[in-house]
Amino acid sequence: MNLRGTVLSGDLLGQVIAAVRDEQGQAVLGATLFDGARFLDSAAFSEVLFQGPARFDKAVFEADTDFLSARFADRVRFAECSFHSTAMFSDVSFEGPAWFDGSTFNGPAFFARTCFSEDAWFAETTFLGTAWFDAVRCDGEVHFDSATFHGHTQLGPLSSGKDLNLSRATFNTPPVIEAAAPRVLCRQTRWTSTATLRLRYASVDLSDAVADAPVKVSAHARPFIGHQQRVNLNESALGSWDPGVRITSLRGVDTSHVILTDVDLSGCQITGAVNLDRIRLEGRCTFASSPTGWHWRRWRPFRWTRRRILAEEQHWRATSGYPGWVADPTTDTPGPAGPETLAPTYRHLRKSFEDAKNEPDAADFYYGEMEMRRHDRQRPRAERVLLAAYWALSGYGMRASRALGWLAAAMAISIVLLMSLGLPDRTPREGVKQISNSTGQVAMAVIEKPEPELTLPLDRRFTAKRFDQALQIMLNSVVFRSSGQNLTTWGTYTEMLSRTAEPLLLGLAVLAVRGRIKRG
Repeated sequence: MNLRGTVLSGDLLGQVIAAVRDEQGQAVLGATLFDGARFLDSAAFSEVLFQGPARFDKAVFEADTDFLSARFADRVRFAECSFHSTAMFSDVSFEGPAWFDGSTFNGPAFFARTCFSEDAWFAETTFLGTAWFDAVRCDGEVHFDSATFHGHTQLGPLSSGKDLNLSRATFNTPPVIEAAAPRVLCRQTRWTSTATLRLRYASVDLSDAVADAPVKVSAHARPFIGHQQRVNLNESALGSWDPGVRITSLRGVDTSHVILTDVDLSGCQITGAVNLDRIRLEGRCTFASSPTGWHWRRWRPFRWTRRRILAEEQHWRATSGYPGWVADPTTDTPGPAGPETLAPTYRHLRKSFEDAKNEPDAADFYYGEMEMRRHDRQRPRAERVLLAAYWALSGYGMRASRALGWLAAAMAISIVLLMSLGLPDRTPREGVKQISNSTGQVAMAVIEKPEPELTLPLDRRFTAKRFDQALQIMLNSVVFRSSGQNLTTWGTYTEMLSRTAEPLLLGLAVLAVRGRIKRG
């Protein structure tokens, strides 16, 4: 049927539909061309079966449009159409690709319980009124890229077997987006009002998105339920995939209005995001983890302790030859960010946790910041040496076991030195020496105290008694106290070093424990 450019009144369209009804009263159309047609009255196509391709490109619907329960057995095009009143596409079955690209919906657009067997295209479509997509199922891709929403917007619940593309779309009113899809693309998407995205199964790309108001992205634990008929959304196209939500990129995003809840950030490209110190992470947001255990790099062994890390550090270490780290699996991103870029990223995330009074969870990001500063070759060598010492002694004040290990080693060495070189044989006694003048009279008396001496053979220096003396000296040194015991010159210097180093190591251990348990 070729009605291109035809002006159709309600009566004329009714006659056309009546003419194609079969014996059971079902209106059946084959290949249909309505390109450029103008529908002056209500366009009633409810329950019509379109057996062949249908084209409505650039058609104008002056009044209500009713395709309720219609069925399109082949591809259908509504590109660049103008819907001036209510557009009803609820309970419609699109068995081929469906195009609504560039169309304008001036009134409410209803797509409740609509089924798309292949791709659905709404690219560059403008919704001036309500956009209602409830319990929609699409086995292919759903494209809203460059679409504009001005009225009340309810996208979902909907399920897509492939991508849900919202890139470069603009939402001028608060939308609610509920979707189960393997990938949700929000590249350069703009939200001018508060937005809520409840998702399942999705990997979400928010690169260069613009949030002028709070935008919350959260994982929805249970299957979605339709708003009208209150039945579970059909998610069979998604198979047995993980229903969790993964954020893959925040590059170029001003995150001051971004709220992430119960999402996986282990593969997220975060460097390049703006105002990371103001991002809100709620619920259970997971990051990548460092490898654990001993690994060899060239000739040096490394022992990694588990901590939360950014994906970019994972990729940088992999490309730098560190074993056990995973390289970037994507090929459309630039080379991995280096330490000079990752250090401020870690710092901003740490501040975000600290501002939320969550200092224990901020500890790993402080550790990552210090690690990147230590590896940044653009920093002064003296600073890197100090950071290396700080790392070796206590893991930047975050590894209590390391500081306690060094403390135990320092005390053991000090005890050995005191027993072998520092403790004299016996306590020296003071004596009085008289000095006479030329006439034989005593001119003065001098109190002498001989230097402590150690003359014991080596095999007699390591006894239980001498160990007890050395241990008491060390325990006093840990708390800055002098033992008051007589020591040889070696012993005096050993005690001085102990009173400096051991309290410092104890303080680092206390600092590490405090950093893990402080509540803000």
